Amino acid sequence: MNILVTLNSNYIKPLKVMLKSLFLNNKEEKFSIYLMHSSLTDEELDDLNNYIHIHGNQLKIINIDDSCFENAPILLHYTKEMYYRLLAHKFLPENLERILYLDPDILVINSIRGLYDMDIEGYLYAAAFHDIISIKEINKIRLSPYEIDAYFNSGVLLMNLKLQRQYIDENAIFEFVEKNHSKLIMPDQDIINAMYSKNIKSVDEKLYNYDVRYFNYYKMLNNNRWDMDCVIRNTVILHFCGKKKPWNNDYKGKFHSLYKHYENLAINK
Repeated sequence: MNILVTLNSNYIKPLKVMLKSLFLNNKEEKFSIYLMHSSLTDEELDDLNNYIHIHGNQLKIINIDDSCFENAPILLHYTKEMYYRLLAHKFLPENLERILYLDPDILVINSIRGLYDMDIEGYLYAAAFHDIISIKEINKIRLSPYEIDAYFNSGVLLMNLKLQRQYIDENAIFEFVEKNHSKLIMPDQDIINAMYSKNIKSVDEKLYNYDVRYFNYYKMLNNNRWDMDCVIRNTVILHFCGKKKPWNNDYKGKFHSLYKHYENLAINK
C-alpha cells in the first residue's frame, strides 16, 4: 500500500504519531511511505527511515529540488511546498497508479484498506468534504466564478496517478495561482477544489476524514447514533483540522487523550 506524505522539520513528530496509528491499526498491511521534501536533513531522514523500518515498512524519499518549481508563482504566504501535493504524479514512480496522501495531523484508528481499494476509475481523486452549510456556502462564494458543488478537504486524498498524469497541467495551475492569488486562503486546497472538484469522488467524512472539532455536530446530525463508541468502532481517519493541534500544550479537544496515547506509543516506538 502506497502512502504519500509531504512535510518539513516541524512536522516530524506528528508524522511519527500518525504513522504509529496507521501501523498499529493495519498490522496485516505492508506500507511504502513516499516522503516528498526539500529541506529535511540527512539525520532527520535516517531517523524516519529507522522508525519506519522498525515497524516492518519502507521509506521512499523523494527530494524535490528548488529548480523543479523555478517558474511557479510564489506569492505572499504561498511556498513552493504547496505544489508538492498537486504535482506529486510528476515525481512519483511511473509504475504507481494510486497513492493515498495523508496529512501529519491525523490518526488512523481502523483499517484503511476499504478507502485505499475504492474504485476511482474516471476520477482524479477521492476525498471528503465537511458537510457544514456555512463552510460550503462561504467557499462557493469565495471561489466564484469557479463552480464547486462541495469544498473538499485535501488532508486525505486518494490519488489516481494514472489519470492525473494525463489531465493535470502544471502550467494551468501556475496560471490559476497568478490570476486568483488574492482569493486563495488555503492555497493547495483551494486550487484542487476550483480546478478539479468535478473530478473528485466524494467519500464519507465520518469514516475517512472526521473533523474532530465537530463531534457534537456529527452526533446531532445522526440522531445521537454517531457517538464516541461509534467513532472508535467505525471511523478510519480522525483529522485534527484547524490551527489548534493536539501536540500543543493548550489543546483541549475531545480526542486529546486518544492522541496523547498514540503520541506516547510513538515516542517509545
